[in-house]
Amino acid sequence: MTPVSSHSPHGQSPLRTVQVLGGGNAGSSAHVRSLAAGLAARGVRVTVCAPVEADRTYDFSGAGAEHVHVPRSSDPGSVAALRAACTGADLVHAHGLHASFRAALALAGRHTPLIVTWHNRAHAQGARAHFLRVLERRVVRAAAVVLGTTSDLVDCARKAGARDARLAAVALPGRRTSAEPDEPDLARPKIRAELGAIGRPLLMAVGSLDPQRGYDVLLDAARAWRGLDPVPLVAVAGEGPLRAVLQRRIEEEGLPVRLIGRRDDVGELLAAADLALLPSRWEPRSVLAQEALHARVPLVATAVGGVPELVGDAAELVPPEDAEAFAAAVVRLLGDPERRELLREKGLRQAATWPTEDETVAQVLSVYDELTQPRPLI
Repeated sequence: MTPVSSHSPHGQSPLRTVQVLGGGNAGSSAHVRSLAAGLAARGVRVTVCAPVEADRTYDFSGAGAEHVHVPRSSDPGSVAALRAACTGADLVHAHGLHASFRAALALAGRHTPLIVTWHNRAHAQGARAHFLRVLERRVVRAAAVVLGTTSDLVDCARKAGARDARLAAVALPGRRTSAEPDEPDLARPKIRAELGAIGRPLLMAVGSLDPQRGYDVLLDAARAWRGLDPVPLVAVAGEGPLRAVLQRRIEEEGLPVRLIGRRDDVGELLAAADLALLPSRWEPRSVLAQEALHARVPLVATAVGGVPELVGDAAELVPPEDAEAFAAAVVRLLGDPERRELLREKGLRQAATWPTEDETVAQVLSVYDELTQPRPLI
């Protein structure tokens, strides 16, 4: 691979980039942490603008970046703070819709190139949906390049008016190679005992408890599993606005489902599971799907967003919002150990095709070079 430059357009000093985060999305925050570490290791000066609580969680400073506290978008001072932080930058790279919009406002009247990465797409109804689409159009038209983490996000950016939209190489942070499976997790029996899954299958779902995740459909599917012997236990790790509604249904209908709250041991939870479940109505480049395939845990997922492109034939894919199909796929897999083993092997092969962190940094640097290197006069 041809090395990419970490120098400014005139070759006099290191390239200075500003990474802008809204602070609310774990996937984009982990990506920026990984990106900051890779860029800093290559001699790039990196400033990460994010709320202070995001730096506490992801330690951008420990990755070699300078962290500048910029409040969330609801704070009226956030754009002014961001404008000050971007002074003197060779380029600004914003992650997520609200962070990108604030970056575009902060760069108004300046010639600093703006790169935007879309990790997800906001879903809403009515007036808010219209407002979000307006924001998207303003952001993509202000950006020199839009990087989408899935092909459908790239298509959305193009439809919104992006001048240059490309598929981003995005690694699962902490995974530099996909060649070998992890060592067997010694914590598996302890976790299964903690969750109450001794002598019964453990089905694991992870994600915020909001409408996009499709947990209402998962509960519908769980009705079908009550007749199995033994009855599988579904554990859902995450918090969100639907917790009370979901918990009420679980109790009233006697469903074999536990809401276990936000957890920081998702890798261990997945390693202890028999199946991973992803019932979402839409998903970008799903971290759960990637973790499941890496952990050799068979995955049942809805064929939405970036999921089919991500997993290929290494998972059981079903239509969204079809509880009957989702339930049937789980029952089939639980009764077919050969199919589960095949999916484990396919999962490892699929994971080996995903970009590494080094490849992700190299792609981003090549985009930076395009935007900062002087072009010859024609």
